[in-house]
Parts: sequence; structure tokens; C-alpha cells
Amino acid sequence: MTALSLFLIFAATVAAMEGFAYAMHRWVMHGPGWFLHASHHRPRIGWWEANDLYFVIFAMPSILLLLGGVQWGWGDWATACGAGIAAYGLIYLGFHDILVHRRIGHRHVPRSRYMKRIVQAHRLHHAVGTREGCVSFGFLIAPRPEQLKQKLSSSGRAGLREARVMVDTD
Repeated sequence: MTALSLFLIFAATVAAMEGFAYAMHRWVMHGPGWFLHASHHRPRIGWWEANDLYFVIFAMPSILLLLGGVQWGWGDWATACGAGIAAYGLIYLGFHDILVHRRIGHRHVPRSRYMKRIVQAHRLHHAVGTREGCVSFGFLIAPRPEQLKQKLSSSGRAGLREARVMVDTD
């Protein structure tokens, strides 16, 4: 395979992972997999939460494809797909765990319209503490916050968290 075709497979895999992540988040994590994902909709105690097991579960196809492509002779396409899944995982880790949830402390404040949009969409997703009634299940592609707020307000108050009051201690 040519370098261009491998790059296209890699890029298509990264793009397709957003659709896969949406489907898994919407219908598995907020469905039968809620027993793990519920920990992500509660305040975290300590460094890890049960939801982190999804990161390991979703890494398995990437590892398998990388091994198949590099060691087991499946072909370069498998390596490109495995690398694309891994790349999406790293992008997701950076945006979701580091930027939005600040699992590693930093002072970065999103300034671009795109970054503000995905951060706000994810925070609106977390405005609901139950598995039903949530909005915005994708991550790198998010609806406009105005649409999400309208959807939340039209669904009633069921599952909505109480607003947190920020107290200035200075």
C-alpha cells in the first residue's frame, strides 16, 4: 500500500471513531454499561473511577490491530487502523480527561470558538446526573450549546443537578 493510502485509512479511522464513540456513549455507557459510567457522572473520589475501564476496553481493538499489522502479517491496513484508533484515544484523553475534567492540573483556558463549544457541550452533558435525559454524546463534534440548553430545558428538571454556587474566599 502507498503511504497516501495508509494515511487516508488512518485519517478515516480517526474520523470514524467519533461516530463510534458517540454510539458507545449514547447506547452502551448510558444503557447497559451505566454500572461503570455512572462513576463519571458523580464527583470523583481519588485518581481513578470505574468509568476508566472503558479506556482499557476501547484500547483492545487498537492493540489487536497494531499487533496484527506489525507482528502477525495482517497487512499495513491493520496497522493504519490500529494507529487511527490509538490517535483518537490520545485526542480524547487530551480533550476529555485533561482539558475538560482537569485530571492533570493546568491553567489553559479555551479561547477558540471550537474549543469553547466542545467544553461547554460536555459540561452540559454532565448537567444531568442520571443516565436518562443527557445531551451531547459525541466529543469532538458537538451541537451548539444553545441547542443543548433548549433540549435540557424542554425535557423538564428530571435528573438535572443542582447548580453549584462558587464562593469567593478572598
